[in-house]
Amino acid sequence: MTNRILIIEDEEKIARVLQLELQFEGYEAEMAHTGTEGLLKYREQQWDLILLDIMLPEMSGMDVLKRIRATESQTPVIMLTAKNEVEDKVKGLDLGANDYVTKPFEIEELLARIRSSLRFSQKSSTQQEQVTFGLLSINEQTREVIYYGTSIDLTPREYDLLLYLLKHSKQVLTREQILQAVWGYDYYGDTNVVDVYIRYVRQKLEAANDTPIIHTVRGIGYVLKEHKHAT
Repeated sequence: MTNRILIIEDEEKIARVLQLELQFEGYEAEMAHTGTEGLLKYREQQWDLILLDIMLPEMSGMDVLKRIRATESQTPVIMLTAKNEVEDKVKGLDLGANDYVTKPFEIEELLARIRSSLRFSQKSSTQQEQVTFGLLSINEQTREVIYYGTSIDLTPREYDLLLYLLKHSKQVLTREQILQAVWGYDYYGDTNVVDVYIRYVRQKLEAANDTPIIHTVRGIGYVLKEHKHAT
């Protein structure tokens, strides 16, 4: 199976060279030239690795990384930057980057780091692909959702929402937190979209079993927890 790599790099010539080199090595590679475009492409498709520049228009690479790691920690991210400051490297790694390459770099070194990250990711994914809470389970590799033994068919946005709640189970999450993590941007208007999608997910889960696990916390947001603690 061909590994898919997303290149988020604002310098179009560099991004195109990387794409051609990766395709020559047998990878499937796509480009995005802004942080916003990169985050949208990340959320719309499945990727095996992300090459992420730090200095991006619209949304910085660090902000993109924060939003990725808010929902999942499996996809390897290699940061690309012209900066060579230790604090930038530390910040990127602390936010969940798997590796860090400073421009200018030799393509062979980058390819070696990509191979290493993919090997580690594929090894760990076989051990940590299942996320569970009671009788709710999500397989992050296949995106299969099972509740009380029933397969639940979710849209991509509904899946991201439920996975975020599941990974932060028993934590009360505000609507703003959910919007930022799941929709991938800072939202300053009506947060009703969260309520709408929570209702969609609840309906699909309760069609399999009417035991509620997503609860409303008045005036704050939502929490995924056992029925006996309902609010």
